[in-house]
Amino acid sequence: MPLTREEVVNLAAIYHIQLSEEEVARMQDEMANILEQFESLSQLDTDGVEPTSHAVPLATVMRKDEPVPSYPHDAVMGNAPDTEGEFFQVRTVLED
Repeated sequence: MPLTREEVVNLAAIYHIQLSEEEVARMQDEMANILEQFESLSQLDTDGVEPTSHAVPLATVMRKDEPVPSYPHDAVMGNAPDTEGEFFQVRTVLED
């Protein structure tokens, strides 16, 4: 499935990617190749195949999510460089 130069430029603009003319041409070929691969997958007969999210069974390695007592508020706030009342105080990072 060939892509036009304008389609590649439009996709790059959507994702805020700056591409040179050489990169646009290369991306046309690479993206067309990717789309062809997906097109070939659509031709596979998947009747009777159960949908899966993973090819192999997964077991979690995470601990159980059980409530535990948290640290005392004074101990946590003692590590803060600056506080305002019972809250952490941080620099403003966004402006109007």
